[in-house]
Amino acid sequence: MLDPAARPSPGLAARCTRALLSPWSRLSLLVLVLAAAGTTVLIVQPQRLLADGWPPELGGAGAVVLFAVAYGLCTAAFVPRPILNLAAGALFGAQAGLASSLAGTVLGAGISFGLGRVLGQDALRPLLRGRWLTAADGQLSRHGFRSMMAIRLFPGVPFAAANYCAAVSRMGWTPFLLATGLGSVPNTLAYVIAGNSAASPTSPAFLIAMGFIVLSAVGAAAVAWRKRHRLRGR
Repeated sequence: MLDPAARPSPGLAARCTRALLSPWSRLSLLVLVLAAAGTTVLIVQPQRLLADGWPPELGGAGAVVLFAVAYGLCTAAFVPRPILNLAAGALFGAQAGLASSLAGTVLGAGISFGLGRVLGQDALRPLLRGRWLTAADGQLSRHGFRSMMAIRLFPGVPFAAANYCAAVSRMGWTPFLLATGLGSVPNTLAYVIAGNSAASPTSPAFLIAMGFIVLSAVGAAAVAWRKRHRLRGR
């Protein structure tokens, strides 16, 4: 029979539990998860899919669904979406490629948002100081759908960064996912079409898609320039 004095006291167990579940412990776990995901991407190099092609034994609707799941996991691990969108177009064509890419986009955004909300929000919100951070947080918290729609339509902020910034704000799940799905359609479609028609770089479809990508990038730069000067003027 164990000596009662050797048993851990409830007070010690409670303190250990609070320490493990504290905001900074959860933030440390988030950092470890993201570091592991980034390392896995560097080792596996999923972008090789563009060069090596999809496994021939995988086809049909199951391949589209599998690609969407892999797409979501890859974007949560910081793989750039344009590479995956080009691959989707090259592998599945415009329609199936767009459906797979959009599903993967929403899935990856949801994974990142959930990780940031559960593991990082409590620790990072007290650090939101300074004019720019406060303004960005206020915009995302008060006008979540509109702000996220603008971010997705004008691709200036990296996808993963936007997801985690939104998670730290007080934006709700529904406006975040809805704006992500709707706002990602134009640029995703352009990249998918470019990937589908990459074998014919002089075709009208490829040239129109690339023109749209360039114009959207220029538009994003113009919006960012205007926002920056407005913040400076405050």
